[in-house]
Amino acid sequence: MKNFDALTEREILALAISLEEEDERVYADFADGLQQDFPASAAVFEGMQAEESGHRRRLIEMYRQKFGEHIPLIRRQDVKGFVQRRPVWLVRPLGLDTVRKQASAMEVETRRFYEKAAARAQDASIRQLLDDLAQVERTHEDRAQELKEEELSPEVQQDEERARRRLFVLQIVQPGLAGLMDGSVSTLAPVFAAAVATRSTSDAFLVGLAASLGAGISMGFAEALSDDGSLTGRGHPWVRGVICGAMTALGGIGHTLPFLVSNFRVAMTVAFFVVLVELAVITWIRRRYMDTPTVSAALQVGLGGVLVFATGVLIGSS
Repeated sequence: MKNFDALTEREILALAISLEEEDERVYADFADGLQQDFPASAAVFEGMQAEESGHRRRLIEMYRQKFGEHIPLIRRQDVKGFVQRRPVWLVRPLGLDTVRKQASAMEVETRRFYEKAAARAQDASIRQLLDDLAQVERTHEDRAQELKEEELSPEVQQDEERARRRLFVLQIVQPGLAGLMDGSVSTLAPVFAAAVATRSTSDAFLVGLAASLGAGISMGFAEALSDDGSLTGRGHPWVRGVICGAMTALGGIGHTLPFLVSNFRVAMTVAFFVVLVELAVITWIRRRYMDTPTVSAALQVGLGGVLVFATGVLIGSS
């Protein structure tokens, strides 16, 4: 890698052309990735792509005037000081907030590059061009806001907010809720059966820990292998698997931890109240994100929890 201070004016212009071309293609990828779920925001990034294309043409014209037709290939990874970019534009579906943060970081980096390049340029016309582009990048965020206001009417913004909520439910809430329900309900029977049968809090804790972790691993793999998300829009399968597995384990460990208390009666009482809290949380999530009426959600979750709890107690008592 070469130090930025060692670059000639010819190399600085070549690097600037390469940077603008890369930013242009990244914005095009953003627009393409957002087109299906956020078409209006995709139009914003198409406008930013057009701006970067204009910058590139101005740089090429200046390079041609000063140094001829051949432009050496100098890329950001060839020069020290540039931040490595995570290829978020390769992930489908794209997250709107992630894309906007990435675009903001790109604008800041490009502005700083032009400011530093202009300070080193000796040729007046090159210095002027780099100063102009630095100024454009300073106002690029304002221009993006103008584009947003032009393209996104209140109705469109509401549509995109609904689309973002739908993706959040598909990719985060649904696998997390499935795991939490499975972990909270399915592990009730083995934990309380072991507790009632042995009257030993340590044995109940070990059974609950094993059941929670085993269920978490099983549910995580089941969710990750269920579909790749390409047709359902449910996101990356392994991300869903991690979320589902972690919430499954968490749901089981919640009413397992009270059995760390050595007093059996106290441990059972605390575990019972933890179960009530878990069922209340599941009911709230179903009402908040799945649009299930509160009474209906409470009855469904509560009935399942009672049946499994009773099964565990009966088996443990037999």
